[in-house]
Amino acid sequence: MSDLHSAAPHHLPGFITAPDDTDILMLVVGIILIGAVLLVGNFYLHLHTMPERMAHKSQKFQFEIVAMLGLLALFTHNHLFWVIGLFLAMIDLPDFSTPLRKIARAVEKMAGVALEPDATDAPSHAAPHAANTSDVMKTSAAVDEIKSRIERDLKRGTPGNA
Repeated sequence: MSDLHSAAPHHLPGFITAPDDTDILMLVVGIILIGAVLLVGNFYLHLHTMPERMAHKSQKFQFEIVAMLGLLALFTHNHLFWVIGLFLAMIDLPDFSTPLRKIARAVEKMAGVALEPDATDAPSHAAPHAANTSDVMKTSAAVDEIKSRIERDLKRGTPGNA
């Protein structure tokens, strides 16, 4: 600091540097600024992916919808997509496919149609077996009984359960 201008006051603050000296304050502030930007950006992205992390444990279809809403919110800066994704991740959607699949397999079994292996079932190492003849006989007997009830009700002109 000995080469200051002669018109400069003698009691200058420590952050004022002489010409051709390194400005330490600017370097410290620059490093703090870069660190703060990285920390805030990391926090923002962590917060932004919260709905996807919540929906990761749910069904695949629900996770894909939440992930798409998150991407839309990120690229369009429309926060409504993020809020919808958060609400969708918080609720548990009921599983409709498993009961419907079971009903379809039961109807195929009653009809005597050869059952196709289900992709969601665990693969069994045993050889697949055909429907027992007793099962087929029970099914055909039940179908014949239902047909006779329907014909009887049609002759009477009354509905089935009246």
